[in-house]
Amino acid sequence: MQNCTLGRLAIGPGEPVRLMGVINCSPESFFSGSFTPEDQIRRRAEQMIGDGADLIDLGARSTAPGCPFLSIEEEIGRVEAALNQLDGSGITVSVDTMYPAVLEACLRHDVHALNDIGGLTDPALASLAADAGLPVIAMAANHLPGDPKGVPATLQALETVIDRCELAGINDVILDPAVGLWTAERTVEDDWALCTHFASFTALDYPVLAAVSRKTFIGDLLNEPAEGRLAGTLAVTMQLLRAGAAIVRAHDVPETRDLIAVHQKMGEKA
Repeated sequence: MQNCTLGRLAIGPGEPVRLMGVINCSPESFFSGSFTPEDQIRRRAEQMIGDGADLIDLGARSTAPGCPFLSIEEEIGRVEAALNQLDGSGITVSVDTMYPAVLEACLRHDVHALNDIGGLTDPALASLAADAGLPVIAMAANHLPGDPKGVPATLQALETVIDRCELAGINDVILDPAVGLWTAERTVEDDWALCTHFASFTALDYPVLAAVSRKTFIGDLLNEPAEGRLAGTLAVTMQLLRAGAAIVRAHDVPETRDLIAVHQKMGEKA
């Protein structure tokens, strides 16, 4: 498997599992606990790093179904206000966007990676990331974010994502199998299938992201809203670590830090 360098972090074989803390400057986010007002971004990010996060994933647009319209200009305003708080902090930051204009604005600040739910379907975004030398976290997508349905289709979509990265000249790549109800055709059973067969994605020879924190398929099983899904999230995450996840995207940093520590200790004893 290929290693990926993201800021000062090496990700992949021989490296510890990396923990990505989620900060959303979008009040529309499905989990209210992830929203952080502009004037609290720096404090929240420093707290996450102090609690064990290796990097921060910053997003300004909610992708939950039914969210109100947000213009690109509004997204830029939100993310730049947040990045103004983080500039000079030394914190490794990935920016969660699928729009070239937003990434272009982010590049005026201290950012270290692009997290693209569009899987680089936009050549302009891919070119911009490549020219900036940014690593990319790329989600499975054919035409729309998360549109493949089922494990074989997801594998095929991720292979296409790898081709897009190679074509653009992006060498540092982390794959995201797109767990979540991204399209109307997707079901919670599709998400369980992706998690059950997670090892098949690590077989593509790139580091793979586990991004299941408090998602709907867990709430559907447990009959819990987003606020009540922590235990289920940790249980799924442990299984994905066993399947080879190299990086975990989490709303709950201290709890996930402890989970990773237990997983690593059990691996040493196996």
